[in-house]
Amino acid sequence: MATSFAGSSVVRSMPMFEGDVFLGDIDVFLSPGMEGHRPVFSSNQIRISRRSPASSRCHPLAVLQVISAFSMRCKLRSKKLDLHPRSLLVKLHTFCLEQRMTAVVDAGVEELHLVAMPSKLKGVPCFWCWSAQTGLYTECLGMLNQRCLAIVCDLDETVVLSNNEDTFRSHIGKIESDLENCELDAATELTLIDELNKIRKDNKFLMDFTEKGTITVNHEILTNQNEEGILHKPGGGQQLIVRPVIRFPGRNAVLTRIRPTVPKDSFFVNIRPGWDDLKSYLIATNGRRRYKVYVCTMAGRDYALEAWRLLDPKGSLISLEEISRRLICVRPDSKKSLEHVFQESLCHPNMTMVIDDRMDVWDEKDKRRVHNLPAYNPSVAPEDKVAHGLSVLQIVRTVTWNVRRGFFSDFDGVLLKIIDGLMYENDVLDLPYAPDVGDYLQRKSNKIVRHDDSPMSPMDTSAA
Repeated sequence: MATSFAGSSVVRSMPMFEGDVFLGDIDVFLSPGMEGHRPVFSSNQIRISRRSPASSRCHPLAVLQVISAFSMRCKLRSKKLDLHPRSLLVKLHTFCLEQRMTAVVDAGVEELHLVAMPSKLKGVPCFWCWSAQTGLYTECLGMLNQRCLAIVCDLDETVVLSNNEDTFRSHIGKIESDLENCELDAATELTLIDELNKIRKDNKFLMDFTEKGTITVNHEILTNQNEEGILHKPGGGQQLIVRPVIRFPGRNAVLTRIRPTVPKDSFFVNIRPGWDDLKSYLIATNGRRRYKVYVCTMAGRDYALEAWRLLDPKGSLISLEEISRRLICVRPDSKKSLEHVFQESLCHPNMTMVIDDRMDVWDEKDKRRVHNLPAYNPSVAPEDKVAHGLSVLQIVRTVTWNVRRGFFSDFDGVLLKIIDGLMYENDVLDLPYAPDVGDYLQRKSNKIVRHDDSPMSPMDTSAA
C-alpha cells in the first residue's frame, strides 16, 4: 500500500465534518511511532469545531513548532483524488491555505490543528494534524504576528525595594552590629555609616507617615493623598480600595499602606532607577507591545498588587482585567516555574524571558531563560550603576532588545523560510528547531541600544 510519508501507515478512512456538515471521506496516515497509541480521533470520525484566526504573517506550522515542537500526530489526505474544485473539502483546504488558518478539532485538554499543506498531487486536499494545549495556539499566534515575546518580572530587590517597620529595624540592627567589629577598615566603616544614616532617615519618614500621615522633606510638609488601589478578597477576587500615599518629589520612592485602616501596615517603596525607560520600551508604540508582561513573586498578594500598581499606575503593561491572571504569587517554600506562571494566562516558555535577582528560586528547566540581576539596594548604590555608567535596568533593556531581535531574526529568516518551502510529502523532521528565548540569553551581546533601537558603541551586556 502506498503511504504519504516514510514509515507511516494508513489506519483507515474516516468521514470529516465541520460542525454537522459532512465534507468528505479522508485517509488518516499515522506518524511514525504513533502505532499502538490511543486513537488520534475519537468515534472514528473527524469533527472540526472551529477554524483558528487567520494569520497575517506566520505560517501555522511555525507557530505550532514554537509551542509544540514536532508534535505531528498524523497526516490526512482526501480519499478521492478527483474531487470537484467546488467540493466542501477542497474549499476548506483552499481557504485555510490562503488565509493561513487551521481547522481545529477539540480533544479534551488538547486541540488538534489540521494544517492545510500544498501537495504534489494537484487539487487533492491534504493536511498535517498537529496537537497543542487548548487555547495556546490562538494566544501565541497573536503574539508572534505582532512580534511580541513575554517577560516575567520579580518584584522585591529586582524592580523595587520595600521596607516596613520590622525590616528597617532589622537592617539597622545588623549594620550597628557590624560597626561594633573593631577589625573593620576605615573605608568599610565609612560606607556602613553612610548606609546606616540613609536607612535611619527613610525609617523616620516611614514612622512619621505611620503616626501622623505627613512627612517633612527639605522643610516642606507633605500630606498623604488618596489613591485607588486593589485589595485581595479572602474568598477570592479583588476589590477596589482607597489608600493613603505620599510620593517623594524628585525621588522615585513612595510611602503607601497596604490595608488603609492599619497604620502599621505601611511600606516605604523604592522603585529601581531606569524602570520608566524599560517600561516604555516594553510597551512600544501604536498599541503594539514588544513584550507581554507577567509578575511572579514570593511576596503576599495584597503587597504585590500595590507594589505593581506603583510600577504601572495606568495599567499600561497589565490591565486591571488581566492583573489577577498575570500577577502570580508563589509560596516562599516552593520554586517558581513558568508552568505555574502560565496556568491561567496562556503563553509558552520558549517565548519567555525572566528578570530576577535570584536564580536559585527558579525551577531547573527554566533557569536558562532567567536574566539574573544584582539585587537592588538604594541605601548602598542609589544610582544603581554597574558597568560603563549604565544602571542595571538600562542593561536589562538592552538584553530584552537583543533577545527579541535574535528570536525573530531566526523565526523569520530560518523557520518561516524553510516552512514556506515544505509540502505535504515532506517529513516532520524536515522542520528546523524553533527559536527559544533561552538561546539568546546565553549568548554574549556586543551592543547597547538607544531609545530609538539604533545601535550604540560596543560593550558586553553580560556585565549585569
